[in-house]
Amino acid sequence: MINIKIEGISYQVEEGLTILEAARSCGYEIPSLCAFNHGECNQGSCRVCLVEVVGARGLVASCVYPVHEGMEILISTPKATQARRRSVELLLSNHNKNCQQCDKNGKCELLHVATITGARDDAFKGEHSPTHLDYLAPGLVRDTSKCILCGRCIARCKNAQGLGILGFENRGFNTFVSPAEDRSFADSPCIQCGQCVNVCPTGALMEHSEIAKVDQAFKEGKHVIVQAAPAVRAALGEEFDYPIGTPVTGKMIAALRRLGFERVYDVNFGADLTIMEEGSELLQRLQNGGTLPMITSCSPGWVNYAEYQYGDLLDHLSSCKSPHQMQGAIIKSYWAKQNGYDSKDVFVVSVMPCVAKKFEKQRDQLKVDENYDVDAVITTRELAKMIKRSGIRFDRLPDEDWDQDIMGDYSGAGVIFGVTGGVMEAALRTVYYKLTGQEYGRIAFDEVRGHDAGIREATIDINGLEVKVAIASGMKSAKPLLDDIRNNKSPYHFIEIMGCPGGCINGGGQPYVKPCFLPNEDDNILDTYKEKRAKALYSEDERQTVRQSHNNPQIIELYDKYLKEPNSHLAHKLLHTTYASREGFNEIK
Repeated sequence: MINIKIEGISYQVEEGLTILEAARSCGYEIPSLCAFNHGECNQGSCRVCLVEVVGARGLVASCVYPVHEGMEILISTPKATQARRRSVELLLSNHNKNCQQCDKNGKCELLHVATITGARDDAFKGEHSPTHLDYLAPGLVRDTSKCILCGRCIARCKNAQGLGILGFENRGFNTFVSPAEDRSFADSPCIQCGQCVNVCPTGALMEHSEIAKVDQAFKEGKHVIVQAAPAVRAALGEEFDYPIGTPVTGKMIAALRRLGFERVYDVNFGADLTIMEEGSELLQRLQNGGTLPMITSCSPGWVNYAEYQYGDLLDHLSSCKSPHQMQGAIIKSYWAKQNGYDSKDVFVVSVMPCVAKKFEKQRDQLKVDENYDVDAVITTRELAKMIKRSGIRFDRLPDEDWDQDIMGDYSGAGVIFGVTGGVMEAALRTVYYKLTGQEYGRIAFDEVRGHDAGIREATIDINGLEVKVAIASGMKSAKPLLDDIRNNKSPYHFIEIMGCPGGCINGGGQPYVKPCFLPNEDDNILDTYKEKRAKALYSEDERQTVRQSHNNPQIIELYDKYLKEPNSHLAHKLLHTTYASREGFNEIK
């Protein structure tokens, strides 16, 4: 610990902190834009965090300036406050200020610091930098007229995925952020994970909204069915000022009904179905000398990465579709027949924590009889927008339950799909039963749980068969596992890979975790929010009477009456898919 002074008051802080971090620990909030999450992106480029340091030659950027013993810091002097205001005014002078139509309205950090600093909208007037727009990719939208060149998205792509899809193009007044050569996200090896959207302080990067598609389906009189992923219930409440980690399952269901959906289903049923198919596939590979290790395939960001970067390893991926695609296929086949509907009149909407699902749903490999399994994907944030525009008072909604016809039941195993390690654990519960004829005594496989970045591994003894497993989330963490497979060094039988660090709870379509908009959360919320959301799912798992996918009575009924058995001919037609190696950089037309 070292001694410093802020505004003349003495404090003790940890050595090695920046002025920005030290001030925050002492109860001061210095405005900033480029700085993010313990220096993940500290470039000192925005100049919004300028302060005075006694003895320094001029103002310093607090996000990159380290504290030292005896330092005296002045935040609120006229010189510092005027400089911060000027910095924000310069950013505003080159910014597209259509705030009312911006999707980040209410969560825009530029507008937040403009308010704090008292920045004037028209302090500087002049020419704007050229605008670059990209609406071609199904998952992401890029609008450089709202970009402040903070570099957060560039850092996040490198730090989370090890990719570096985004970078600064050109120089000076013409600088902008883009994939190489100003390509669209659709013409680059972007995996559409949306992590860049989560950290963007403005509306320069957003998910590609599909709310209008849903509106059109209602207008056309379609049978509009909605299904919601497990991670959505663990985060949706944040959009309505609930503390992070508050499960809002019942209120979410009630809201979906009031939005007019004909049926409201839980993707946990599809997760249970995935485990039946994936678990059987793993057993077949283990017992019949199939390609090992088998790798999960329910994360579309990870599948995109595999097709771009590891096309030679695609045989290792499970052939199973992801849970919402499986459930969509069942809705458009079995459910439609049971209700006397033509599948072409059924419109399936998936509410997902994930931006990459928007790309996944339009894959040609996922068509059944020329019909897509899922017609629209909206994120957790988009669902919140639909609820708000409909005038629904979310906090006053009753707790309601899922529709129970055909696919209303789900197990605790399905719930934990939203957490990194959850797919692995759910599969192990069923594989253990298939190999031993008995349920795993503890039910939970604590060995595969955790939220830290990196690789987790475990060896599970199942009747003398040692099953070696590994879990990774974020492509930067997954790469060593994949390189070992490529070099024939992998010791594992089964690997779970999730595209987003922490799994679906931290998906690119989840509510933004920006401390400046979360005054009632802990100061370390950027370090704890994934764990809090995960607890919401683990607690729901523990409350379930049925906690293994193979014990879900409606799953059993579906196989008895329709699919017959896992990996049957019909199951393969509806629930399995193929993959294909893709070029990272397409020819620009």
